[in-house]
Amino acid sequence: MDHTEENRFRRFAASPGARARLVCLPHAGGSATFYFPVAKALAPDVEVLAVEYPGRQDRRHEPFLTSIDALRAPDGRPLALFGHSMGAMVPTRPRGGRSGTAYRSRDCSSPGAARRRGCGTRACTPGPDEGVLAELRRLSGTETGLLGDDDVVRMILPAARNDYRAVETYRHVPGKPLATPIVAFTGTEDPMATLDEVADWAGHTAGGFELVPLDGGHFFLTRHQDAILRRLAADLGIVRV
Repeated sequence: MDHTEENRFRRFAASPGARARLVCLPHAGGSATFYFPVAKALAPDVEVLAVEYPGRQDRRHEPFLTSIDALRAPDGRPLALFGHSMGAMVPTRPRGGRSGTAYRSRDCSSPGAARRRGCGTRACTPGPDEGVLAELRRLSGTETGLLGDDDVVRMILPAARNDYRAVETYRHVPGKPLATPIVAFTGTEDPMATLDEVADWAGHTAGGFELVPLDGGHFFLTRHQDAILRRLAADLGIVRV
C-alpha cells in the first residue's frame, strides 16, 4: 500500500494475522470513526480498513472530495467492501478482478433507480444550511441534541454540505456488471430509498444478489449491529461465537 492509499484508511484494531479484509466507506458527512465498533468486533480475524474522506478529522486540512471517485482497494487478502449511504455509491473495484463481496448498506438506491427518480440533480440536495441540518435530523444520523450546539454544527456542516454536492454531481457510467456478489442491507422505513430501488442493485452484478430488509430507518446499524456483523463474519469465513 503506497503512502497515498495509506492516508485514506484508518485501522482501529490490530489484526496482524487477519485472514480477510473489510473496507468500510462512510455516509455523507460521516467519518471513519463511524466504523470503530465494527473494527473492534471483527478483530483479530478480519482487518477493518475504514476510509477517511478528506476534509474531516485528521484530514481536515485537506481539500474536500469533489466527486465520488473509484477507490482502489489494497493488497491481496480476501476482501469485502461495505458502504453506507454515500459510501455505497462509491464505484469500488478490487484490484486484478479479485473475488469478494460488495455490501450496499441500508439506504442506497442503485445507480439506475437513482437516475430514474432524478438523483444527480439539485432536487436531491437539501439547499441552504438550514436544509442540510433538517436533512440530518430527518435521517437521525446525528443526535438531534448535538445539532443545537453551534460548535458541533460548524464542525459537521462543511463536510455534510460538500458530500451532498458530490452526490448531486455523481453520474453513473454503465459498464460490465460486477463478477462479485452484492448483499444489500436496507431499512424498511428508510425515507431515502424504497425496497424496489435497493433491489435494483441486482442488475449490477453477475455474481449473485441478496436483499436483506431490516426494520428501521436510514441509520439502524446500532439496532441491528450484531446481526449484520454475524453475516459479515460468516461471509468472510470467520466462525463467531
